[in-house]
Amino acid sequence: MFHDGVEGHDDVPLDQLAEAIEPAASLLWVDCLEVTEDELTSLTTQLQISHIAAEDLRHGGQRTKLEHYRDHFHVAVHDCVLDADDKLVTREIDLVFGDGWLLSVRQPSDDPQDPSPFGIDAVTQRFEVERTTEKDKDEGFLVWAFLDVIVDRYFDVNERFDDRLDEVEEIVFSTTRGDDIPKEVFDLRRSMVQFRRVVAPLREVLAAMLRREADCLSEAAISYLQDVYDHVMRVSDWIESQRDLLTGLLEADLAVVSNRMNQVMKRMTSWGAILLGSTLIAGIYGMNFTHMPELNWTFGYPVAIGTMLLLTIVLYTWFKRRDWL
Repeated sequence: MFHDGVEGHDDVPLDQLAEAIEPAASLLWVDCLEVTEDELTSLTTQLQISHIAAEDLRHGGQRTKLEHYRDHFHVAVHDCVLDADDKLVTREIDLVFGDGWLLSVRQPSDDPQDPSPFGIDAVTQRFEVERTTEKDKDEGFLVWAFLDVIVDRYFDVNERFDDRLDEVEEIVFSTTRGDDIPKEVFDLRRSMVQFRRVVAPLREVLAAMLRREADCLSEAAISYLQDVYDHVMRVSDWIESQRDLLTGLLEADLAVVSNRMNQVMKRMTSWGAILLGSTLIAGIYGMNFTHMPELNWTFGYPVAIGTMLLLTIVLYTWFKRRDWL
């Protein structure tokens, strides 16, 4: 519980949440991590949360959205990080808020070993800093603090994607590259597509808030959310440019593979042509006919070997000058 004009917060018993709500003088914030079924039922009952929103909180798996239920709202967003294998790890965070209160539910991560779990300390710090500088200290600033921290972590994901794109680019144009680059590219592309699906709907959520669809948010909080909206637009533009770059790298990889295949075919064709002349001479004089010229000639064998050697040298020199070998 945060009281106006008072630093810090007070704890409220779980069974007295409804009585503690005083929109004009305080803000009630309930944060849940690994909440039990009974605890969630108690919370949704006391705060009179819609059964539809309560069902969403109970099961998770919601897309990024903003829903309006009578006198309260439900925002579902997703926190994102990249693990050591550059796999996108997401955690759904549900914010249900009304006039004078906010319930945050941090759903389990889709990776049991979350490399960078979403901490509540950064949210608390930003909210407490702003409530000391702004006259309006409603739940809108707490919503802003959550979204601002989440979007800042989006920038970290973008930077990791940039680093991986640089590594992929070096591999694509490396002379000692292996055969695993297509898999690396497609794995990275899959993570980027998943990341875009998380970020893109958040623009609509923030746009709806800026249109004052969540009427319990103050004007001061709306101005802060405008800054978050601008950050989300930057992240979206960054994602699009990274997708274009990744597509270009994939096309470049195909071009490099095709070019190297052409080089191999040129070498194989050149050597085949070089050996063809000697093979032709050896094949002609290898036929078992009785009456063939030069069969009884003393210098027949040296001349045949010399002709094959000369032909080989001439063809090798010709192909070498044309950079086929």
